[in-house]
Amino acid sequence: MQKLIIQGGRPLHGEIIISGAKNAALPVLCAALLTKETLKINNIPALQDITTMLSLLEQMGTSITDHRSSEVSLTAANLTHLVAPYEMVKTMRAAILVLGPLLARAGEANISLPGGCAIGLRPVDQHIKGLQAMGAEIHIRHGYIHAVAKKLQGARIVFDIVTVTGTENLMMAATLADGTTILENAAREPEIIDLANCLIAMGANIQGAGTDVITIEGVQTLYGTEHTVMPDRIETGTFLVAATAAGGEIHLKNTDSRLLDAVLDKLTEAGACIDANENWIHLKMDSKPKSVNLRTAPYPAFPTDMQAQFMSLNCVAEGTAIITETIFENRLMHVQELKRMNANIEVEGNAAIVYGIPQLDGAHVMATDLRASASLVIAGLIAQGETIIDRIYHLDRGYENIEEKLSALGAQIRRIN
Repeated sequence: MQKLIIQGGRPLHGEIIISGAKNAALPVLCAALLTKETLKINNIPALQDITTMLSLLEQMGTSITDHRSSEVSLTAANLTHLVAPYEMVKTMRAAILVLGPLLARAGEANISLPGGCAIGLRPVDQHIKGLQAMGAEIHIRHGYIHAVAKKLQGARIVFDIVTVTGTENLMMAATLADGTTILENAAREPEIIDLANCLIAMGANIQGAGTDVITIEGVQTLYGTEHTVMPDRIETGTFLVAATAAGGEIHLKNTDSRLLDAVLDKLTEAGACIDANENWIHLKMDSKPKSVNLRTAPYPAFPTDMQAQFMSLNCVAEGTAIITETIFENRLMHVQELKRMNANIEVEGNAAIVYGIPQLDGAHVMATDLRASASLVIAGLIAQGETIIDRIYHLDRGYENIEEKLSALGAQIRRIN
């Protein structure tokens, strides 16, 4: 089992390049199932979830070529195995994203109920309800979703809750359906727009992506294209929080400040000086951070995927902060690990009250999920002494070469077996 060892107390200085967004790349990879032609995707991050998704698509019959460091070409001319088995789905919830494309293109799919981080219930009922409204016959047996549809039909679908993967799945399914599909209460995340841009380049007719009403006019055929994945806004935010907490001055390239308005506002409130353009962000922090209250909510509000990182920042900030988590009911598991580092945090229901202290203490801690891992890395960077982080396979699901990038910024961090 690999671990990270961090010697804390060093400010961050330097420049790094932000990777492509995992949460945008995964649905775009699944879009390859919608056409017989080749889909070339650029700016793919080298992450475990990407490797798992490529393996899943390959075992379904997709030919994968030109797989270099950040590029991949996929050709799903002959889909031979319309199954997403439990062994491949159990670690990655995003595997549910093959359901819509397989139904639309092949008329059948057998998908294991998904796994992923243990941060709370993320039911697939919205996916199923939407596909049933489009004419699919769906049964859940022995832990698998069995779906059949001779030809999907356009429908008006109103999501009970805002769901990113649900919006993506049904948007992909609707591209090849007969007639018009309207998705209401749709997710508005930038990753939705990125997927829509890819699908439109493939020949889809989509309007309204990025708003809460998306209209898709079904077409007969989609075609191959080339698409560049958007930058990872959560990776960007994580490095910005790390520099705000640890102090210093960093420059992030190949990113987009327009994706991070809520996060940048909170960092400015914490005392960071931020300058940004459409493809870079520069942050300088030369004072002790101030506490910031935050409440997670669907985009464009403050993202749940940045909550844990800001908790580490608040641990050593001046004042007291209240962090309220409204998206996932089990996303405060990092609190106990931060308390091992002497953090002063009280949990009341779905809220955490964080009392800032002068210094965290290095300790042996354990990552419980992807973003909790990032919060522990930030805590280790600002703690006095040595921090050892176990179960960093969570981290590798969402951050490309994080210890190399932090080392380039002057952090004392290394990976051991």
